[in-house]
Amino acid sequence: MENTIEKIILWGIGIALFVGIIVLINNNGNQNKIDDVVDNSVRSESALMAIGNNFNFNDVSMKDGDVSHEFEVKNDGAETIKINKVYTSCMCTTAYITDSNGNVYGKFGMPGHGDPALTNIEIKPGESAIVKATFDPNAHGPSAVGPIQRIVFIETNSLKTPRVELSFQAMVTK
Repeated sequence: MENTIEKIILWGIGIALFVGIIVLINNNGNQNKIDDVVDNSVRSESALMAIGNNFNFNDVSMKDGDVSHEFEVKNDGAETIKINKVYTSCMCTTAYITDSNGNVYGKFGMPGHGDPALTNIEIKPGESAIVKATFDPNAHGPSAVGPIQRIVFIETNSLKTPRVELSFQAMVTK
C-alpha cells in the first residue's frame, strides 16, 4: 500500500514539473513575439515630449484611497509617433491614455500582473495625449507607509524618445 502511494505522489510531481516546463517555454515564446512586435515597428524621427514628467502628491492618506494625476505628452515633430507599450513600475500603479480624439486606452499596469502592455496608439504631429496615472496607497497593506516613487513607462517608435518615463512621488500616511 505504501509503495502505491509513493508511486502516485512521484507521478503527480513528475506531471506537475512537466506542465510547469511547458508553461514556462510557452510564456517565453510569447514574450519574444511581444518584443518582435515592438522592435519591428517603423521608426519615427519625431519626439514624444512629456510636459511635466514628474509630480509630487505630497501626503497621501491610506484612508482616502486612490489618487490620480494626469500627465500630458506631445508629439513635437513632423511624423506620427506610435506608442507600442505602456507599463508601470509597481502593481499599485495603473495608467490610462486618452488620445486627442478622446479614445481611452488601458488599463496598463505592472508587467506580469494581468494588465496588457502592448498597444498601438498613434500621436500625430503636433497632437497631445493625456496619461492618467493612478496610485493605490493601500496596495501594499496597512504597514506600508512612508515615501514612495513610481513610474509609468511609455515605449514608442521614436528614434529620439524610444522610452518616456513619467514619475510621481508621495508620502503615504495612515
